[in-house]
Amino acid sequence: MIQLIAFYLFATIVIASAAMVIFARNPVHSVMWLILAFFNAAGLMLLAGAEFIAMLLVIVYVGAVAVLFLFVVMMLNIDFAELRAGFVRYLPLGALVAIILVAELIFALGAWSAGGIDLAARVAPAATDKSNIQQIGELLYTRYIFLFEAAGIILLVAMIGAIVLTHRQRGGVRTQNISSQNQRRPQDATRLVDPGVGQGMEL
Repeated sequence: MIQLIAFYLFATIVIASAAMVIFARNPVHSVMWLILAFFNAAGLMLLAGAEFIAMLLVIVYVGAVAVLFLFVVMMLNIDFAELRAGFVRYLPLGALVAIILVAELIFALGAWSAGGIDLAARVAPAATDKSNIQQIGELLYTRYIFLFEAAGIILLVAMIGAIVLTHRQRGGVRTQNISSQNQRRPQDATRLVDPGVGQGMEL
């Protein structure tokens, strides 16, 4: 019973926080809602018995979101004085969210100790005498090998397309000539002059 309650709780918070990521006007608030969505998605994975994926969600995705947060701060013109001015106003809401997260962690640990929901047997049946990481590896590289390779090819094509779209030829920009730089001799790179007093330099 506690597993179903935890499942519906985590799923509801994931959907609500994902909606807040879209509707929040402040990009910093959007990132915080996204982190909350990732934590609750990790709770869902923990309930489904996929502890390895839950750990990856917290370590990889939340860590990547922290890097994304830095990029947002560096690239956008955010008024930090205005953000700090509203800190006291949002302090009760932030404390409430922190208390809810702590309660969810305790609730998830209790549900996990009671036993995971048997969802994996419906999606991808695997042997129960192996660890979670071994089952994921066997499924990825045996049953879903073609889908796994297709996903890798799609990501490769997307990366190449992003590079091609962002690499534009701009006028007035000097480009490097690697061959001429390699052929340049040290004695041609610098020139020592000894100008007289008051004569200045000749360019």
